[in-house]
Amino acid sequence: MRIGWRDRIACPLMLFGSCLTLTALRSHAQPPRTPALLVVNQRDRTISVVDPVTANQIAVISEDGATGHAHEVAVSPDGRTAYVPIYSDVGLGKPGIDGHEMLVIDIPTRKITARVDFGHGARPHCPVYDSVSRLLYVTTELDNAVTIVDPSTLKIVGTIPTGQPQSHMLAISHDGRRGYTSNAGPGTVSVLDLKARKTVAIIPGTGQAQRVSISNDDTMVFVPDQTKPRLAIIDTATNKIDKWLPLPSPGYATTPTLDGRWLLVALKTANELAIVDLKTLQVVRTVDVPAGPQEIVVRPDGHAAYVSCIRVDKVVVVDTSKWTVEATVTVGNGADGLVWAP
Repeated sequence: MRIGWRDRIACPLMLFGSCLTLTALRSHAQPPRTPALLVVNQRDRTISVVDPVTANQIAVISEDGATGHAHEVAVSPDGRTAYVPIYSDVGLGKPGIDGHEMLVIDIPTRKITARVDFGHGARPHCPVYDSVSRLLYVTTELDNAVTIVDPSTLKIVGTIPTGQPQSHMLAISHDGRRGYTSNAGPGTVSVLDLKARKTVAIIPGTGQAQRVSISNDDTMVFVPDQTKPRLAIIDTATNKIDKWLPLPSPGYATTPTLDGRWLLVALKTANELAIVDLKTLQVVRTVDVPAGPQEIVVRPDGHAAYVSCIRVDKVVVVDTSKWTVEATVTVGNGADGLVWAP
């Protein structure tokens, strides 16, 4: 906790020792912290820190000494620590270096404070911090698994086999009981029992799967088909595709708004953000965005969504009431994964 002058009794000059103690306490106080948006820049091998108030990049953190580059990032619930798996020096499925570590970054000081070594080339990709179990789940593609890390000790404490190759992205139910991996190559979704640490179902369907998200009430999982303009909607009660939702063009990332009314879908080749009404399960409008919309994060107040646009090194701020682009932020080369740091 930050120690301020107003929280302490005034120190007379005669009490010199007490003043020294106060000064020492202040010098060891944690740096001030404000909410920020973190952006992973693939080609720069950096993480941009964006001020959501001014919509400007205010700092850049280097993935110093890492072999390869990161694609995704997770943040601890207190907003102080970022977890950045180093995937490879190439894109999905391409031959290259197999990443073996995850960087741990102190956000206030913007420094790498630790590294988690997976012990072998595993291509760790998507980290998700589960606030229920207080565990960090990381997809490790070459292991066909999700690896479990204890953030308090930074030790690997278990793995969950997915039964499929290229388990690329991960979504976790809000009660912390189920995980859903999109398995890129086979175009399947593995359903994981996170407590028992086992796969309970493998759902076929899409030609190729990349990103995956889950509805606010945990009843639906959304997986865009990378080969066709359609979105798979999985019923989590049956672990089957309940509906195919037509899209204007192939979708990429998805995320629901905080009120659960809308699903935002990045249309990567059309350079648009599609807005899906989750009551009628229909696309009701699209918003033009810069080239290569990649990932979407909704701000905690629900009034804006951030969309990374990988081809132009930008993040746009979309007003979720007007459905207009309100600001554009220039970040690093290859803007990809996004996360809100409270």
